[in-house]
Amino acid sequence: MSKKIVVIGAGPGGYPAALKAAALGAEVVLIEKYEPGGVCLNCGCIPSKSLLDAAHRFHDLHVLKNISSAVAHDAVDALRASPDFEKIQARRAGVIEKLRQGLLGLFKRAKINYIKGEACFTGPREVQVNGQKIAFDAAVIAVGTKAFFPPPFDKYQDQLRDNRTVFNLDKVPARLAIIGGGVIGCEFACIFNALGSKVSIIEMAPSIISSEDEASIRVLKTSLEKRGVEIKTGRAAKDISFDGPVKKILLDDGSAVEAEEVLVAVGRAVDLESLNLAAAGIKPERRGIKVNPQTMQTSAPDIYAAGDVNGLCLLAHAAHAQGETAAKNIMGVASSYDNDMIPRAVYTWPEVASIGLNKKEAEAKGIEAKVYKSFLMANGRALTQEAAEGFVQIVADAKTDKVIGAQIVGAGASEMIHIPQMAILAGFTAYKLEETVFAHPTMSEAIKEALAR
Repeated sequence: MSKKIVVIGAGPGGYPAALKAAALGAEVVLIEKYEPGGVCLNCGCIPSKSLLDAAHRFHDLHVLKNISSAVAHDAVDALRASPDFEKIQARRAGVIEKLRQGLLGLFKRAKINYIKGEACFTGPREVQVNGQKIAFDAAVIAVGTKAFFPPPFDKYQDQLRDNRTVFNLDKVPARLAIIGGGVIGCEFACIFNALGSKVSIIEMAPSIISSEDEASIRVLKTSLEKRGVEIKTGRAAKDISFDGPVKKILLDDGSAVEAEEVLVAVGRAVDLESLNLAAAGIKPERRGIKVNPQTMQTSAPDIYAAGDVNGLCLLAHAAHAQGETAAKNIMGVASSYDNDMIPRAVYTWPEVASIGLNKKEAEAKGIEAKVYKSFLMANGRALTQEAAEGFVQIVADAKTDKVIGAQIVGAGASEMIHIPQMAILAGFTAYKLEETVFAHPTMSEAIKEALAR
């Protein structure tokens, strides 16, 4: 008899778990409260990349102006000044709907019982949804997280924007203030700056995207500021007032930032109350549900948790890997998740991507690190595309020469980062990776150029 598995949440942690379990012979019920695809598809990774693509095209018009005749300059300026936000939003919505339907098709072909509703545990091996009780042999919790509003902004959520409601804008705001200089904040700064907004980022930490390599973020910060984005680091937003359409954010140094719209992007929070985890024998922690970081198993042996809900890594592709790991282990196929091998990417321009350790992190682990570095200003493909901002940095263990990390800043960084990732997984030395023949001219040659130094 096949195992009966319930997966709660059809986002990037849940639907891969359901599909993998079904492929391994399980009878799967997949329950989703909102829409298939979760935050990533509906109000995260995918819609933001659709807006980023549109914004980047307007940003690139300055290149067209530089290589067009003087007669055409007025036409180019007119294009830059007139983004049709309604059409941009319609394209975003179309992409989402197409991918939603694709997922529903996958569920149908895999014979997954997809139920739209809110699930809660009624016992250690039973959930209830839409008044129906469903028994299971094993379950995967993959309900994700929601935007966090710190005090005092939690009192004004209906007047502010988060990663979900920012997509409901019907026009480009003249002034946009972003509270939080993390990945979401910087990506939306790129979007609205290119579409014509005056953008301010307010970040209480000393640096934007403080989780990334310092040299990488210096390049990004300089680029954003050159394009007119105001960045206030080391400043906390303390309060907010409203005067008609104007929102005034008071900072801890006594200064203020005024904006038409305010995006709060300071992090994510778990919301597990409706699940009734006590009935399942699970006691959640502040950051979510504690799991074995290799297997995704919770304190309840038949229940697993994947994705943002376990707090290991708040990235969609990490959730995907965790969901598949959970499903395999449930079905008796030994599988281990490695959080250290999850690539990170920021889809700003220039892009910022990383894998493994940087020099500072390596030395903190007692590893003597050797850094190989090249700059895109010397890369032929980058120069031909006017995309010479950035660098490639490969980190190797100085004693063994094995590649242990990489940081890439520049156009296509999110694609190139998988080359050093595979080198790490394969146990390549820097010398072995440098021997690889790269097509010419490509941005990826910058990896070889770094190692040849």
